[in-house]
Order: sequence, then C-alpha cells, then structure tokens
Amino acid sequence: EVQLAESGGGLVQTGGSLRLSCAASGFSFDSYAIGWFRQAPGKEREAISCISREDGTTWYSDSVKGRFTISSDNAKSAVYLEMNSLEPEDTAVYYCAATWLFCSGYGADAIDYWGKGTLVTVSS
Repeated sequence: EVQLAESGGGLVQTGGSLRLSCAASGFSFDSYAIGWFRQAPGKEREAISCISREDGTTWYSDSVKGRFTISSDNAKSAVYLEMNSLEPEDTAVYYCAATWLFCSGYGADAIDYWGKGTLVTVSS
C-alpha cells in the first residue's frame, strides 16, 4: 500500500520554526520527486517545494523561497521541510506529494500520490 505520512505540524508564533516530515512507503522512493503543497482556508492548493533525487534539483515557490528548506533521507525514505520565519500567511494544511522522477511542472495535476496532510497554524 502506498503511503505518504506527514508529521510535525502544530501551532507556532510568528517568526518561529517548524520541521515537517514525510515518511514514504509502498513505492520506489528513488523514482519519485517528492515535495509539499499547502492549502489555506478558502484558497486553492499551492505547490511550494519539491526535491528530485533523479537529477538532484530542488524547487521552491516564491512564497517560501529563502525561508523554507527541503531535504531528503534516502535511507529512511523520508522528505523534510524546514520552515523558518513563519508568518500567519503560512497557516495551512501541508500535504506531502509525489510525482514521477522530476520536479519540473510540479503541480497538482502531475501528482501520483498524496499524503493526508498536517495542519500548521501560525499565530500573530
């Protein structure tokens, strides 16, 4: 069974940090680029970051570039999102998502597997 299990969400104050984790199982971890989407209340789901082990690339949306860092641990089949300088606008459900091989064109239509999400709330 394919699983992407997110953890690490919670409540944090403005300017604080959180580290999200995504544990992957049930598929070939090395064959997929894995990243993160988020969906704030009343808004569309937004792709924010991706990492590909196939070509070693990472990608960030403008909204998180410079504040968030994505990384992966092949031995643990896990992907992490280090989030710093959090703002109330970062409040959302964060989803781990996998697409075949590369981060190029990383959008909702290209996703093969989704996690169930973890809630991040940033208080002002």
